[in-house]
Amino acid sequence: MKKISKAINTIFLLVVTLFSYQLIAQNTSDSIDTFINAKMTQLQIPGIQLAIIKNGKLDKLTNYGFASIEHKVPTNSKTTFSINSMTKAFVGVAVMQLQEQGKLNVNNPISSYISDIPENWKSITIKQLLSNVSGLPNNIDEREQVLGGGLESKNWETVKKLPMEFKSGEKFSYNQTGYYILGRIINSLSGKDFTQFIEENQFKPSNMVSTRFGDSSDIIPNNSNSYSTIFNDGGKWINDGKLHNSYTSFPLFFRTATGIISTSEDLSKWLISLQEGKLLKNKESINQMFTTTKLNNGEIGGFNKLTNGYALGWPTVEREEHPAVAPVGGMRSTLFVYPKDSLSIVVLKNLQGSNPEWFVDEIAGYYFPDMKVKNGFGLSKNLKLLRQNLIKNKYQNPYNVYRKLYQANQNYSLKEDEVNTWGYQLLEQNKKNEALQVFKLNTLLFPKSWNVYDSYGEILETLGNRKEAIINYRKSLELNPDNTNARKYLDDKK
Repeated sequence: MKKISKAINTIFLLVVTLFSYQLIAQNTSDSIDTFINAKMTQLQIPGIQLAIIKNGKLDKLTNYGFASIEHKVPTNSKTTFSINSMTKAFVGVAVMQLQEQGKLNVNNPISSYISDIPENWKSITIKQLLSNVSGLPNNIDEREQVLGGGLESKNWETVKKLPMEFKSGEKFSYNQTGYYILGRIINSLSGKDFTQFIEENQFKPSNMVSTRFGDSSDIIPNNSNSYSTIFNDGGKWINDGKLHNSYTSFPLFFRTATGIISTSEDLSKWLISLQEGKLLKNKESINQMFTTTKLNNGEIGGFNKLTNGYALGWPTVEREEHPAVAPVGGMRSTLFVYPKDSLSIVVLKNLQGSNPEWFVDEIAGYYFPDMKVKNGFGLSKNLKLLRQNLIKNKYQNPYNVYRKLYQANQNYSLKEDEVNTWGYQLLEQNKKNEALQVFKLNTLLFPKSWNVYDSYGEILETLGNRKEAIINYRKSLELNPDNTNARKYLDDKK
């Protein structure tokens, strides 16, 4: 009887454990769905595809909203989206495949593989092309239109006559010319068009059944409509907050820079194939491809404070906690690979200008809670230390808390913009009193900054303290007479 009882208890524990795991997984999934739906409302996103890979397996695949608003067509797993510049990651893989085949070396100059180039281009390396540090003139104009009217020969002859933007390796500058050259090198070394080479060596081995090269001029089954809230006016992107139909045209020769249409499920298959060694045989090839390129001075360069580096076709997120490689495309699509966490997240959207890369970390936070903004993720080491001590002190006397930290370490310092950003994060989390204390602290830390008084005035007004708000807006205007926000507020309150 004892043995039977013990066996029953063991089975019971296994059932409870399995049920608990399923419940946690379900709760995680439900929480992510709630988060995504809230983001869609906030950013007016018509449709989203989400895929999450955990430990080498597809953990979540969900569709939200509409592929077509006009025809009320729901987004489904077969809906395709343009991934724009995420295409460059496929080019990175293609180049590394050719390197594994012994046909090129990324550290070699491009003159080893292409001849009709200006003399001052000949020492530029393939690696510099892939990582956007070449200094080459761009083959698109300030409106992002392809030079030469979209004709390859005219585009090539035009761009060759333009001066170099800077000495190769001196800085990061996003560049499409380099990827056109990479396409020509792939064509030459593979003996076939780069589109065919990528299809045969990446799409097919990964069983990417819905993925192809294309643009708005192609008739593609299940393709999502494309929308935008932004437009380019004389080289400047303007967001008017209204939904517009968006159309894109990518000449064939330009499609190494931006030309793939795919689904989140297909991209998941591609990532899993990459991780399993089906696309690149040597793990070192992936490590090399994911390693951020350093500039001549040893520093790194990237798009912004999030995607702050660039590797071989892959933008990178360089940071101590949860680093990532993160291709982005069209200000509407992205995938994040967290190599140390065995986690990958794909977000495809049909709204240009909604930049999903800025909230992918928050999705990852449902798997790793320390990645949640509400738990301090993204704050600098010094700001995290201040946060921990403020929480202990219930946000009372924040300046005294800061002074104690400074007295303990004379090198302890904070930056005005990071404190301000944290204040707005607290405000977004509806922690208004905590945000008030943080904005007030910033005025004490940086008393000569007009911006800190403007932000402090804003939250004082939010909390109904108009008298103090007016005082701080006046102080901001004294420091910066051109502060139109403060001037408008004060004029409205007269």
